Amino acid sequence: MILYNVTVMVESDVASDWVEWMRMHHIPEVMNSGYFVSHRLCRLLHPESEQNSVTYAVQYFCTSQDKLSEYIAKVAPPLRDQHNLRYGHKAQAFRTVLEIISDDPVMARDSLG
Repeated sequence: MILYNVTVMVESDVASDWVEWMRMHHIPEVMNSGYFVSHRLCRLLHPESEQNSVTYAVQYFCTSQDKLSEYIAKVAPPLRDQHNLRYGHKAQAFRTVLEIISDDPVMARDSLG
């Protein structure tokens, strides 16, 4: 299993709007692409960043690196453009890719369906 993690530092004045937009629009569009089997939206509890921002991690679970590469090449660019058009410099993202080597079976069952 591959974890595609998008960490986003969001300015506090747009954080509520960003979370709502992610939950109602962006994440459903990503999930409807068919490349991911599950997702999570997390908020960093003790950010060491600027006080006027909130940091979130959006985690998407994919069955293979090939599928993720295809998503990044074919689907991600217009979705990133929508995000950038809506929030610009107020929401700065960086992405990481992790291979899940071991998972708690109870957590995996709960999060993946």
